[in-house]
Amino acid sequence: MFQEIHPLVNDPPVNVVDSQTCNDDSLSVTMIAITEHQQKDDSFPSDILSLQHYPMPNYCRGRRQSVSAESLDPCTSTMHFTQHPKTSYQRARIDAAIANNFLFRNLDQDLRQHVVDTMAEKHIPNGTTVVQQGDIGDFYYIIEEGTFECYIEEEHPDGMDNDDNPRTKQHRHVASYASGGSFGELALMYNAPRAATVVTTSDAVVWVLDRITFRSLLQENMAHKRHMYDDFLAHIPIFHSLSLYGRHKIADSLESVHFDDKDVVMHEGDSGHNFYLIEDGVAICYKKSSDGSLVQVNKLGKGDYFGELAMLYENPRAATVIADGTLKCVTLNKDAFNRLLGPVIDVLQCNSKDYQAIDHV
Repeated sequence: MFQEIHPLVNDPPVNVVDSQTCNDDSLSVTMIAITEHQQKDDSFPSDILSLQHYPMPNYCRGRRQSVSAESLDPCTSTMHFTQHPKTSYQRARIDAAIANNFLFRNLDQDLRQHVVDTMAEKHIPNGTTVVQQGDIGDFYYIIEEGTFECYIEEEHPDGMDNDDNPRTKQHRHVASYASGGSFGELALMYNAPRAATVVTTSDAVVWVLDRITFRSLLQENMAHKRHMYDDFLAHIPIFHSLSLYGRHKIADSLESVHFDDKDVVMHEGDSGHNFYLIEDGVAICYKKSSDGSLVQVNKLGKGDYFGELAMLYENPRAATVIADGTLKCVTLNKDAFNRLLGPVIDVLQCNSKDYQAIDHV
């Protein structure tokens, strides 16, 4: 397992604003969700090239730094993604490098694999400036081989060199990168000047991902996810009172989770924190008998759901649910459920007779 080379910080970038057309704000929701996850978890690595970490040069002082991102139209996009062949070993190394990165760790498995597929291999000679401080960033880099050093140009403390000659700039070393490391992820979120320079100190091989490809993949995935999950929600009676926009917000907040054969999704008697929709596969529901053995009480398949009573009534889990083969679900946690359905929770509780709840789960 590779060790992350980035320093850790408690103040990640926030308030990323994205523009969309066709009244489709799914990509904006996703980018905001990414920064919200980053805010809540100080273990997320920070991009060493972030403008936040270093003082601005004099010509920038007093001016608020702007960031922007391309507006991507989900209604007219016809972008085709080039897939670059990789060995299973290379794919594993890339996947390990992005596993704990705040931009990738909450992507579902399929989208992460698409991201890996589109990363291109690039060979860089020793002594090459890969990233120049002040330039607009477009690429995220994962190091396959080689070493890199990161510097920032800043004001010299006394303005003089060792020979008392005027010197207004100095280069300060701030980080080193090696195989398994990565840098430049903020370039995938928005246009902003790089706040540091990165130079190779050996011949190197990197995997690169550009912002347009990443955002387009994200948008395409979100559009597919919204369409598929909205169809699920439309057939669940407890969501019938919501508007189409309300269901879209729920759909955008669902997270994908995978279970292997015989994995326990939930235990009878446990407190419930998630609502589940089965996207693919089969789940078996069991209850304990008087002698302690498990008795099957239901079999759930694609499109079925469970765990909603814990959202509405704070009930403990009334059954154990176990995956029968590979199981793919989407979940909505209690915080999101309450945040997005808060105005109608009382109505749902008072009118629970209007839907057919799976009362054994």
